Amino acid sequence: MDDTPYLLDGAHWAWSTSGSIPHLLLAHLQYTALAVLVGFVIAFPLGLLIGHTGRGAFWAINAGNAGRSLPTLGLLSLLVVYMSSQGFLPVLIALVVLVVPPILTSTYAGLRSVDPNAVDAARGMGMSSAQVLFRVELPMALPVVFGGVRAAVLQVVATATVAAYVGLSGLGRLLVDGLALNDYGRMVAGAVVVAVLAVVLDLLLGLVQRYAVSPGITGRGLRRARGTRSVAESGAQSSELMSATPGGTS
Repeated sequence: MDDTPYLLDGAHWAWSTSGSIPHLLLAHLQYTALAVLVGFVIAFPLGLLIGHTGRGAFWAINAGNAGRSLPTLGLLSLLVVYMSSQGFLPVLIALVVLVVPPILTSTYAGLRSVDPNAVDAARGMGMSSAQVLFRVELPMALPVVFGGVRAAVLQVVATATVAAYVGLSGLGRLLVDGLALNDYGRMVAGAVVVAVLAVVLDLLLGLVQRYAVSPGITGRGLRRARGTRSVAESGAQSSELMSATPGGTS
């Protein structure tokens, strides 16, 4: 009997093998990307509108929180029953309901947290409402918006395993099939791969955020300027000390 752990067995990583971990991983990434994209297209413009105008915030935010409190597996089961479908559409709807709240609330909160003085100054310079939104408010709100996107991606990566409950692919197959076969090594492998995938995606999004957000907002530009000034001041002080020391200069 082969005692090699499921996760370390090379046969389970072979691309030529149907249902191997790479195939399941690719399907899982496709489900995640599509759900986040659809949810972003719905929530981000709505968050911009509410955050910029301040209208409808109560209803939109409370609706988003209500969507967050829905149990995804229960919602998926309900959609499958009423839509009479075992395809990806019920899974997509259930995951999009999970994506919308964090992106909507973070976009709204990010815009509302922008310094009103900066907004007033932009309007005083003659900027239109759209220019104020996209050239002042949104750039300053990007760190908060990215926080919502990262939270949404992590939630979807962890929850997209429900696709396996309606016969679809993805890393959830390792959990569902492992449970059905009492193969706990397979279940552990599925949990580990999902966790690692979530961490990797979060790190990648953090890297994107680092270069997408202006250094002046994150403080990187200020720290860089302070570091340059400190080096220059240290050099000046060293020169002064050498000049004041007898024999310090030739």
